[in-house]
Amino acid sequence: MPNLDANKPSVRSTLAATWALLGGVLFLMVGNGLQSTLLGVRSTLEGFDTVAIGVIMASYYAGFLIGCRATFVALSRVGHIRVFAAFASLASAAVLFHSLWLNPVSWTLMRFATGFCMAGLFVVSESWLNDRATNTTRGTIMSAYMVVATGGTAVGQLMLNVADPASFKLFVIASALVSVSLVPMALSAQSSPPIAEPEPMSFREMRATIQTGLIAIFLAGLAGGTIGGLAAVHAVQVGMSTAQISIFVTAVVVGAVVFQIPLGTISDRVPRRPVMLATAVAATFLSLGGLVAPDTGWIPTLLILGVGGASYPLYSLSVAYSNDWIPDEKRAGAASLLIMTNGVGATIGPLVGAVAMHWWASGFYWTLTVSFALMALFLAFRIVVEPPVPVGEQSRFAPITQRSTAVLYPQAEDNAS
Repeated sequence: MPNLDANKPSVRSTLAATWALLGGVLFLMVGNGLQSTLLGVRSTLEGFDTVAIGVIMASYYAGFLIGCRATFVALSRVGHIRVFAAFASLASAAVLFHSLWLNPVSWTLMRFATGFCMAGLFVVSESWLNDRATNTTRGTIMSAYMVVATGGTAVGQLMLNVADPASFKLFVIASALVSVSLVPMALSAQSSPPIAEPEPMSFREMRATIQTGLIAIFLAGLAGGTIGGLAAVHAVQVGMSTAQISIFVTAVVVGAVVFQIPLGTISDRVPRRPVMLATAVAATFLSLGGLVAPDTGWIPTLLILGVGGASYPLYSLSVAYSNDWIPDEKRAGAASLLIMTNGVGATIGPLVGAVAMHWWASGFYWTLTVSFALMALFLAFRIVVEPPVPVGEQSRFAPITQRSTAVLYPQAEDNAS
């Protein structure tokens, strides 16, 4: 049988052809990483009520959910480059508007707009990436994308130290970084890829097929949304310095990157649910540790690194487990619903966490502890009542970020299979 990929571009040439995409994503994620951390710090400095801060942070995930669906309509009308340019411009403007109107209502609207735009930018980037990759290069290309996305986020969070969070300068820097992401894309000579929106799977069919996966993905979103939306707020409230805050929130990303592959490799060799259970139990105890640890110093940073190293891989593990049960031909259709389930959890997480933080000083860690404990208890119950998928029939693990869209989702699973 002829090798259909024999005459297609190599990894090196494909990476060279996607320099504009990866360069744009890098600037975009640096700007977004800086903005998300800055808003958590600045909202606290402005004296916003904790519940109001939770609403602000949750609005990002709500906007992201809606943006994922709406982007395909725009793509069918004007194409990828124009959609990227439009959404990047709006996202850049939204950052600046935060510095003009310092009140929870406007910030909620602007944060929703940012989530909406970021979803569109991810859809464009990931669909373009998939079109350029082949079966032989997809793994390397996807890994490069993940490194750029997570690395850019970490760099952006560390940039909180560049200027005083109480001034307008960091808003300008974040806005400029998002705007600069337009330059590589605008200079690219590559043609736009075809548009292919995955058809969603019915929720009733999904619930009957992967009840465990749905609940685990929802709870992973709950914990992930709490960490992403409120970690910086918690750090400010307990008295961390600006440098400590940036290191604290960056530790979450570092933990997620460090533990993704080891946990995934283990889950490919043994039944998946015990690995998920052990990870959820570890996250529960690490979160409990945050309740008794000192407020500042290296101990809370190491604890949050461990929490991030357990929380974010739990999402990828839950995706891999779900795909153990979903037929190959339905994975693309299931992707949208799985992402929506995770997004609903991520939207609820900051709201619940903010209410807890309003009433208890340790509300941030209590929210995480309860989320992970519920996941551990549920997984333990399902292990008892439901037989596992044989290890030889499991799908391969693929590291997927919680903010990946349905465009990248099935491709990651196809590459790992």
